[in-house]
Amino acid sequence: MHPEEIQALIEAGLPGSSVRVSSPDRVHYEALVVSAAFAGKRPLQRHQMVYRALGDRMGGDIHALSIRAVTPEELSSGNG
Repeated sequence: MHPEEIQALIEAGLPGSSVRVSSPDRVHYEALVVSAAFAGKRPLQRHQMVYRALGDRMGGDIHALSIRAVTPEELSSGNG
């Protein structure tokens, strides 16, 4: 899968989010997901939100995804 496809899926599943996905080999992916919807959520809950946005593609088309899920405030303060 192209990183841009993964980015579009996450953005559609988490409206208002800012997403950047990169991949050196289209097998291993890294995603930075910034969303106000993550406020008050634990890291596991945030990852689950991203996984839901990707649906059946996780474990299928997407084999390895490293996720950094932060709120806009965490990103701007350097705490995320």
